[in-house]
Amino acid sequence: MSKIKNIGVLTSGGDAPGMNAAVRAVVRMGIYNKLKVFGIYNGYHGMINGEIEQLVSHDVSGILQRGGTILKTARSKEFRTVEGRKKAFEQLKKHKIDALVIIGGDGSLTGARILSEEHDIPCIGVPGTIDNDLYGTDYTIGYDTALNTVVDAVDKISDTASAHNRIFFVEVMGRDAGFIALRGGVACGAEAILLPEKENDINRLETFLKEGFKRKKTSGIIIVAEGEQEGGAYEIAKKVKKEYPHYDVKVTVLGHIQRGGKPSAYDRVTASQMGAAAVEALLDDQKSIMIGMVNKKIVHVPFNKAIKNKKPINDELFNLADILSI
Repeated sequence: MSKIKNIGVLTSGGDAPGMNAAVRAVVRMGIYNKLKVFGIYNGYHGMINGEIEQLVSHDVSGILQRGGTILKTARSKEFRTVEGRKKAFEQLKKHKIDALVIIGGDGSLTGARILSEEHDIPCIGVPGTIDNDLYGTDYTIGYDTALNTVVDAVDKISDTASAHNRIFFVEVMGRDAGFIALRGGVACGAEAILLPEKENDINRLETFLKEGFKRKKTSGIIIVAEGEQEGGAYEIAKKVKKEYPHYDVKVTVLGHIQRGGKPSAYDRVTASQMGAAAVEALLDDQKSIMIGMVNKKIVHVPFNKAIKNKKPINDELFNLADILSI
């Protein structure tokens, strides 16, 4: 039998739609298994400052459909230090917290791994990031909702692009990962998709610009991941305007609207499954693992693999996007 009696749950790093569904699942699965569950507010920063409260079932009622996170999130430079993590652990001991569920991205899971190593406290990660860039899981919480937000926005931009015979460069989030850009670009029928993972993808853009008029295309959508090597949508658009002055070029940066909004049904269900699986993993004496989803099945991924390995882009989908843009 597990000796765990009290668990803490926090959300860390960038918010993602579906985080609340994961929190709700952790709380209710914990209570179902006769555990006390404590919400840690404002991520690791709140852990250091003792922003910790016990949560009961009623506290997570009505949050399934809400974006953001009721536990809030914050960055913490102090937690990156040995002294900061020691303060955090002292707060956990003060509240008699035996184990943690951390919902966040690679930085959040890195912090959990180090805390677990230094203070021997079981930590389970739940992948919560719209970037979908964590190794070992097909989907991360928030990715599906962000994709739908991108598709909705680009569909509207396409209407005005067509009406005015314009080329729109649409920049989407993803930092150093092009998963939103790739799948969003395919879903929206983009003429070109520029990803940080593809060094020569600018050549595909040049092919479209040179050949587009020959195919009687007078408007188009170019999806650019924010971490793209050429410098993002504004820099690329500036170069295009200079080299191809006959094109009417505009830029739209979708920005943080991709992080907000009601989570999709897929994100709600996936987050619920992952949150519940995190509690089950703790009761099974697991630690230093991330809960993942592969082929719609729950998997356990060691922190080291999830954090250190780079998730590959889907080359088949990328090639398909190129074919379908002709």
